[in-house]
Amino acid sequence: MTTTLLLNGRVHSPAMPDATAMAVRGGLVAWLGSDDVGQAQFPDAAVVDLDGLFVAPAFVDSHVHVTATGLTRTGLDLRQATSLRHCLDLLADFARTHTDGAIWAHGWDETRWPERAAPTTADVDAVVGGRLAYLSRIDVHSAVASTALRRAAGIPDGEPLTADAHHRVRAAARAGLTPAQRAAARGAALAAAAAAGIVAVHECAGPDIAGLDDWHELRAFEHGVEVVGYWGEAVDTAEAAKSLMDTTGARGLAGDLFVDGAIGSRTAWLNEPYADSECTTGNRYLDIEAITAHLGACTDVGVTAGFHVIGDAAVAAAVDAFDAVVAKYGAVAVARCGHRLEHVEMVTEEQAAKLGSWGVIASMQPGFDALWGGESGMYAQRLGIERARPMNHFALLASQGVPLAFGSDTPVTDMNPWAAVRAATRHHTTGSAISARAAFSAATRGAWRAGGVRDGITGTLVPGAPASYAIWDADEFDVAAPADAVQRWSTDPRSRVPVLPRLDDRLPRCRQTVHRGVVIHG
Repeated sequence: MTTTLLLNGRVHSPAMPDATAMAVRGGLVAWLGSDDVGQAQFPDAAVVDLDGLFVAPAFVDSHVHVTATGLTRTGLDLRQATSLRHCLDLLADFARTHTDGAIWAHGWDETRWPERAAPTTADVDAVVGGRLAYLSRIDVHSAVASTALRRAAGIPDGEPLTADAHHRVRAAARAGLTPAQRAAARGAALAAAAAAGIVAVHECAGPDIAGLDDWHELRAFEHGVEVVGYWGEAVDTAEAAKSLMDTTGARGLAGDLFVDGAIGSRTAWLNEPYADSECTTGNRYLDIEAITAHLGACTDVGVTAGFHVIGDAAVAAAVDAFDAVVAKYGAVAVARCGHRLEHVEMVTEEQAAKLGSWGVIASMQPGFDALWGGESGMYAQRLGIERARPMNHFALLASQGVPLAFGSDTPVTDMNPWAAVRAATRHHTTGSAISARAAFSAATRGAWRAGGVRDGITGTLVPGAPASYAIWDADEFDVAAPADAVQRWSTDPRSRVPVLPRLDDRLPRCRQTVHRGVVIHG
């Protein structure tokens, strides 16, 4: 069995914080230590000279949409648009250079534009004429489409493209894609994940997201990045849960099982009306009875259940449902299933304490606060400053014992795990951030745990752990900087905790990604 010996680096390992070398054999970490001991212990090993680079456990993204991410990379990414005019200019340029098939675009966000006005069907028609064109909002809970696409989906002119209307128009746009286009998109998305030091992603699929065809195609797609799949479809009996698990082969009936929508599209379910639209409290897709039935059915058969919850009313409904299921099955049975809540952006201390006591995992996206937090951000525009401040309260959840798993919800935010770690430590609201160590753990060990891997070593670099790691360019960060909370990324050497990079404006660059001993990037 071949042994690979990595020398002259800095290895992020709790087993040996000062390690400069690592040996890998049979897809597992075989040894950690210093260069001279390693060379003596493994004289016949294949040697890799790290030349001072930084080796860390590879990342896991706990919430992704693979095909949609790839379509953003191969289609039109509107997240770069700085105004409505710029958005339409980008659309025009894309239409001129891509003359065949439907136009798939994603990422416009009118809350960041000076006009504060979303594109309209008339705006799109003026650019693309009679072509099918789908432009999803950045949160993917609403969209704008050309008249031709609306008609293909059977959506009347003037009907807002949210909820079911959005699902129908997205399905019509997806139907215009060829299998080759979908395969190219998946390949682009997973290659981007590997290039970001990510070795596994949690696909959050469902009937209203991309459908069974996309799900089965993704499961059959071969790539070095591991895809852990969740299927978001409600059931109300144990038999239905078993049947759906057999049909889909999913890891659990969780992920984006929508209780509500998103703040930006004003479809998140709130207790009080939106500050900038007092006629609405958002959308409720599942009531407490349906949430309780699904959670109970999954608990009965030992399957992971989970829900997409963002607004405070949605979170309250989910917590009340958990309360009822815990009363019936007991806290131990509930905790054993590894149930999870996606996003969980508006949560009270009492709710967090309950979730922590039941072992419910919070799968969250630090990039949301980085993108939309602050007194002038989208959250404040939609909710008002006071209601927006406690959004995405990582510290509260962690303090109440809620296991955290971090991801991107790509294509909503980029698959850049170091950016997520940085965002979690730089929360816009004082007291909501967590330490770099805790954030890194949520993007590695925590995300593995959320995906059902609870062996205690996966997501770390210790002897016997899977050799899933990434090698990072050390020139771009300072592993020797002293600790001072958010701005400095190292820990005090006396703590015997391995150092983490200092992240300022520049982020580490991935040189190589390895999953279970196999190079998948670099």
